[in-house]
Amino acid sequence: MNLSAQDHQTFFTCDTDHMRPADAIMQKAWRERNPQARISAAHEALELNECATAFILLAEEEATTIVEAEKLFKQALKAGEGCYRRSQQLQHHGAQYEAQHRRDTNVLVYIKRRLAMCARKLGRTREAVKMMRDLMKEFPLLSMFNIHENLLEALLELQAYADVQAVLAKYDDISLPKSATICYTAALLKARAVSDKFSPEAASRRGLSTAEMNAVEAIHRAVEFNPHVPKYLLEMKSLILPPEHILKRGDSEAIAYAFFHLQHWKRVEGALNLLHSFRMIPYPLEKGHLFYPYPICTETADRELLPSFHEVSVYPKKELPFFILFTAGLCSFTAMLALLTHQFPELMGVFAKAFLSTLFAPLNFVMEKVESILPSSLWHQLTRI
Repeated sequence: MNLSAQDHQTFFTCDTDHMRPADAIMQKAWRERNPQARISAAHEALELNECATAFILLAEEEATTIVEAEKLFKQALKAGEGCYRRSQQLQHHGAQYEAQHRRDTNVLVYIKRRLAMCARKLGRTREAVKMMRDLMKEFPLLSMFNIHENLLEALLELQAYADVQAVLAKYDDISLPKSATICYTAALLKARAVSDKFSPEAASRRGLSTAEMNAVEAIHRAVEFNPHVPKYLLEMKSLILPPEHILKRGDSEAIAYAFFHLQHWKRVEGALNLLHSFRMIPYPLEKGHLFYPYPICTETADRELLPSFHEVSVYPKKELPFFILFTAGLCSFTAMLALLTHQFPELMGVFAKAFLSTLFAPLNFVMEKVESILPSSLWHQLTRI
């Protein structure tokens, strides 16, 4: 659902914007960090021209309800379609016209996607599904907008699990960028096949069946992609409203996914129990490297994206049992003593004598006190015994 600030600049601007006053204003608006300044710039652009990107900005940042946002997106669609038709006719006349057409295509796809999401949020789910499917057919190469992820959410709301599986079969490919929505939805469908009959006790006695193994493998894969999601799905950590922008594999993505998909996990009987049982498997992140290693920089970026009161989830550290740590420390200490004794035998002998005398000093003190208190004959009998 969310684009980064850099994505806004990439998708909604081009090199020829300076030739059109309204687009030039919006180019500066997307770079502006102050929300109120962006909104003022959008209104200024609309005074000059019916600017589609200005309507987009106002729909996302000034509208207070979904109904208001949908109205602004419809105005944006009317302006965006006009720009798209004009640039389509000129796209082969030069590099600058091609860049402008690419920008106008991005704007048009974004507006239609947002209108579909408005319909979804207003309860018109089937209408939203049709709009998303039509958009994906019309622009099949524009996967960077992740329309299929919005489609998955709408299909899950309709409980159309066969259609969800069909979408996953098309988009859950190793060559495409992954997301928490893709990985965890695939895990949910596999868990749905076994979760209603799954029992950890029974599985430990008889072993995992093929279907259960597939479900566990899918959960392994999902946790490896984003290890922060299970805490929110299992309600071990409080949910907050998703931030304006999200970071793939970060805590911000985990919050956004759980916020919109927790209801779908709760609807599948036993799915959360299976996920909770998986949490008890030691070191679930050691399964393998299906993706690039988890980036360390996500923690810093998430701290900027998320509110200050939220405790940012970090990559889980492996927790070793106390016995292993104690044994490792004892072995290291023994090896160090052996090495020092080999290198400095006389010095270590003096140190050992001093250490033992210090260690037994309290015992010698007690023995002396006992000798002074007890009669000599009784003490003599005790020592003989």
